[in-house]
Amino acid sequence: MSSTFFTSPSPSILQFTETTTTISGINQTHAHMLKTGLIHNPYNSSRLISSITSLSPPLPHNLHYAHSIFTHLHNPNSFSYNTLIRAYANSHTPVTSISLFIDMLVDDHVVPDKFTYTFVLKGCSVARSVNVGKQVHGRVVKVGVDDDVYVCNTLIHMYAKGGCFDVARKLLDEMPERDVVSWNAILSAYVDAGMMGLAREVFDEMPERNVESGNFMISGYVKDGLVVEARRVFDEMSVKDVVSWNGIITGYTRSGRFDEAFRLFEDMLKVGMVPDDYTLVNVLSSCASVSCLSQGEWIHAYIDRNKIDVSGFLATALVDMYSKCGCIEKAIDIFSKTSNKDISTWNSMISGFGLHGYGESALETFYELLVDGFKPNDVTFVSVLSACSRCGLLDEGYKIFDLMLHDYGIKPTIEHYGCMVDLLGRFGLLDEAEKLAKQVPVKESQVVWESLLGACRNHNDVEMAERVSKRLLELDPRDSAGYVQLSNVHASEGRFNDAGELRRKMKAQGVSKDPGCSMIEVDGVVHEFLAGEGMIL
Repeated sequence: MSSTFFTSPSPSILQFTETTTTISGINQTHAHMLKTGLIHNPYNSSRLISSITSLSPPLPHNLHYAHSIFTHLHNPNSFSYNTLIRAYANSHTPVTSISLFIDMLVDDHVVPDKFTYTFVLKGCSVARSVNVGKQVHGRVVKVGVDDDVYVCNTLIHMYAKGGCFDVARKLLDEMPERDVVSWNAILSAYVDAGMMGLAREVFDEMPERNVESGNFMISGYVKDGLVVEARRVFDEMSVKDVVSWNGIITGYTRSGRFDEAFRLFEDMLKVGMVPDDYTLVNVLSSCASVSCLSQGEWIHAYIDRNKIDVSGFLATALVDMYSKCGCIEKAIDIFSKTSNKDISTWNSMISGFGLHGYGESALETFYELLVDGFKPNDVTFVSVLSACSRCGLLDEGYKIFDLMLHDYGIKPTIEHYGCMVDLLGRFGLLDEAEKLAKQVPVKESQVVWESLLGACRNHNDVEMAERVSKRLLELDPRDSAGYVQLSNVHASEGRFNDAGELRRKMKAQGVSKDPGCSMIEVDGVVHEFLAGEGMIL
């Protein structure tokens, strides 16, 4: 074997493998290393594997490529093992990191170090393999790295993620030296498990906190809908990052406090914090929810001024915002100029066409999606069925629903059933609509029966309206929809005594009709109105 196989790594090869950021560049380097024999140098091969696993975004086929190089190495070093174990620990197949660790144990040429244990314990954590983690913990103690702060932090995280909170807390308490990461390991696990009471206790007990500590708490509170508590943590944080701002803006957006979400976005810019795509998507979503066009256009201008790439979820948010704010032409323009579309972008455009009554355009876009090689998901079919329903495209709706069931094997959800029942109801096919409504699981069926009841009223089918109303009242005796719709049917038929009797029955049972609500934008300010009340600022 030529001695060049074991020479020191070429400076040009090292520089290339450390700086290249594309798979094609790495392929060229790999080919050169195979041709010259440099692939057999352990350092060269380990750097090549590291370069592949460091590519962003991490893709499964890249990881498989790195693993295939690894399997052809005669004597992989610990760096190669560690690189691959770490990559798998952060992938969708973390169990492979455990298999590699076992291979490393039986390899006479390498010895696991403290980094190896940190990476494989991360794999155990992601895979929820606590039993394997316990065995790795035993080896950690045996080889004497159980006092290493990084290894201990990973152990705490692994046990806490696996639900062994007592063990995790015992490890934390017994650590000779702990840092804020040690505390965050158990704090984040409590938050992920939805145990915000215990998370708060740990948070209050922490001798020091960092920005991640606050972010964990904000995330947990927002997930539970506790925006006031999340805001209190946010306001108390001395240091905030973009994740902190995104977390609290998300909280207000989800709770319908769009005015506060806008104010926070403005405050964020005032303090010099640069928003990321997640921030912009959240605020654009708020604009779409309240049809706040001027705010949405300002954000779009901000994106253009800062030369932010419009693709993926950001493109989707812009298309959705313009569609819901009444500017379908601008939505089409954004969609057509987006080269890197994902399925959500297509769904948003289809939904926008349906919202504006362009059913044929929605169908054309749906079939264009298929031609471009995208696989429609359940949201895609909701969007196109909704467009068919809004625009009265009965035959097309049947065809799309059949396509969803038989060609793509998607099980209908309440949204799909709702669209079809509404479509059938528009054409007076009430018996078919009722038959379809009966297929909806009882717990989710109320909104579908309400839609059918509305169709009964529109077509003056009193007999079915009474039957559907009875079904609605069985589902929820305190829901006003059944009473109000049936009362309206009776009134339209001149049966005012029956209509009045229903209204009296509602009053006797303490059932009240939910007030109507609408929001409009005036001079850049969003105002909310409730029926029968004054303006709410």
